[in-house]
Amino acid sequence: MAENLLEIQNVSASIGAKEILHNVSLNIKSGETHVLMGPNGAGKSTLGYTLMGNPEYTLTGGKIIFNGKDITPFSTDARAKEGMFLSFQDPLEVPGVSLESFIRSSMQQVSGQKIKLMAFKKELEESMSVLNMASSYAERDLNVGFSGGEKKKSEILQLLMLKPKLAILDETDSGLDVDAVRTVSKGILEYQKKNNGALLIITHSTKILESLNVDYTHIIVKGRIVHSGDASLVQKINAEGFDQFIPQEIKDAERRERLAAAAKAAMDAVKMNAANGGLS
Repeated sequence: MAENLLEIQNVSASIGAKEILHNVSLNIKSGETHVLMGPNGAGKSTLGYTLMGNPEYTLTGGKIIFNGKDITPFSTDARAKEGMFLSFQDPLEVPGVSLESFIRSSMQQVSGQKIKLMAFKKELEESMSVLNMASSYAERDLNVGFSGGEKKKSEILQLLMLKPKLAILDETDSGLDVDAVRTVSKGILEYQKKNNGALLIITHSTKILESLNVDYTHIIVKGRIVHSGDASLVQKINAEGFDQFIPQEIKDAERRERLAAAAKAAMDAVKMNAANGGLS
């Protein structure tokens, strides 16, 4: 058995012509909870999508090793079958497909085996009770008409049923009230307890972390992991923000980008005035 469940080895990734991740490295063991935090636009969600093999993101360097296997060339479906799971910031609505049938189909695709209906229904009911979900939700179209909190519960229900080795949770607590955060946290803890599952929690908030046992915290800025620490780093970020962790070279590069953008805007304004008959 591999020492690390997930090894991110010097991963760089782009979307279109824009490179977003730069030489990201990170190791996660089974049962561990890692938190990835950073300012808006830092590359947090991009890392999640890249790990799951989203075809819109191109891996331009590095390797992804999962459970001892190089999954760098694997498709999203193949990575899911290996035991990876990604929840979305804003889960899609799928008319015509019930939540129950979607989960059962997903379980069959991941396991490659036919799922017995009665055993499935019993397990689904038990998992829904953990999340305080009424049984009627199982028959509703997937996420259609669901509130933000209901959509997040739907994602965690899938997590409980699919039992992946690694769950990447992207902004799972976004837009949730206190009670919903508590319920979602309960579901995450249940998943981890029953499956010794590993967690990579992508967030800019700390609400959901209050109920979880965080092992490591990582700060990502401009597509680079600039600092790592234990759970206490979360409180430090809350109290003092990210600025102290941003390397000077990144701050200097941001300043040059702002100056270049301002110069371009000024030049564009001059050209516009000239095209309209000259400066006044």
